[in-house]
Amino acid sequence: MKIIIPDDYQDCVRSLEAFKQLEDQDVTIYHDPLTDLNALSARFQDAEALVLIRERTPITAALLARLPNLKVISQTGGGAAHVDMAACRRHGVTVMAGTGSPYAAAELTWGLVLAAMRHIPAEVENLKAGRWQRTLGTGLKGRTLGIFGYGKIGSLVARYGQAFEMNVLVWGREGTRQRAAEAGLEVAESQAALFQRSDVLSLHLRLNDETRGIVTAESLAQMKPTSLLVNTSRSPLVAPGALEQALKAGRPGQAAVDVFDAEPVIENALLALPNLVATPHLGYVEKDSYEFYFGDAFSNLLAYMDGQPINNLAG
Repeated sequence: MKIIIPDDYQDCVRSLEAFKQLEDQDVTIYHDPLTDLNALSARFQDAEALVLIRERTPITAALLARLPNLKVISQTGGGAAHVDMAACRRHGVTVMAGTGSPYAAAELTWGLVLAAMRHIPAEVENLKAGRWQRTLGTGLKGRTLGIFGYGKIGSLVARYGQAFEMNVLVWGREGTRQRAAEAGLEVAESQAALFQRSDVLSLHLRLNDETRGIVTAESLAQMKPTSLLVNTSRSPLVAPGALEQALKAGRPGQAAVDVFDAEPVIENALLALPNLVATPHLGYVEKDSYEFYFGDAFSNLLAYMDGQPINNLAG
């Protein structure tokens, strides 16, 4: 089967132990990102199978209409919101997804918290340039960690906060609030109270119609001028332009983000702001996670090729 794996930015997929599963297959791997429909359709023209790295390449109805040879999509991770399922059903394309792991994203979140609060990136650059101790960081002990969305990742980040002796405050849907209360955590009086009281506020919500833009300019304006907003979930959780406006106004005083509206980032006004720490969507980009994600994706693909029972997300 002709298998194509796009968006291997780091050129690392072939080095994975999991890749040995495909050693007898016809595999082509691309490293550069494409967004142009004509270029994508030309690249995928001969593909019988696509193995997608998370949501890096949307599979739209327009693209599927140009891929007559495509039979199956094997997705890394558990989500496939970037794949047009209705179009896949019309074209007879099977879609399979694996499972996810919250640990790498939670660890990256905490890395951003420490980096921002202690000004680590700035001080690394200061030291390399011969400048000694130019900032005054802020500790975490005794301060309030706000968790917006207490799911698998949010609950891990809450535990990290407790290990640093922070006061953890949670808000989200009713189920979120109930789980947090059962875990012995404080539940905020309201969403507004979460933003007002948090010294560090970390977003851990799924992106859907209800949560898109849920963090508004008004929400951010309620934050303390000494506080930090962290977003390792999805950029569109924040209303368009609201974070840039808020950081320029000084509420919150800082932000640390791993996600952007358009990725890979070529140009973004946020990156010019001195009170922003940013990483290029590294949350799940970690060796153990890749072995886990690709192991699932390749196993699912081989099961499909062997005619074994599979879970077809496209029905």
